[in-house]
Amino acid sequence: MERVLTIDGRPVAFRATAAVPRLYRMEYGRDIMQDMLELQNAINDAREGRGPIPPRLLSVFEDMSYLMAKHARPDEVTATSAEEWLDGFDTFSIYQVFPTIAQLWQANLKTTSTSKKKRGRRKGG
Repeated sequence: MERVLTIDGRPVAFRATAAVPRLYRMEYGRDIMQDMLELQNAINDAREGRGPIPPRLLSVFEDMSYLMAKHARPDEVTATSAEEWLDGFDTFSIYQVFPTIAQLWQANLKTTSTSKKKRGRRKGG
């Protein structure tokens, strides 16, 4: 699954596939599912006035964004780190980008999983 957002006046593609958890784990040594959940909770808390998003989770968001952008357009995203990639933007809002990344990830999960009932069904029986 892929989506393009306009960030700082230019199109930026993000891609989520079954390879992303492995790439994320190899690159950052963390579990993307756990990080996404923790980040979503922090964003919800911040929106409801229960404190700012912790700096550690902002770094997680930046890593996640960079990895999914590089996964979408490896020939265009030539930066070798999230810091180098982010340096190419004047602004980069977590509130604009994270919902798209979360939606992409959820859509990817829906298309790659099948229910146990469907896997267990046999024809003619």
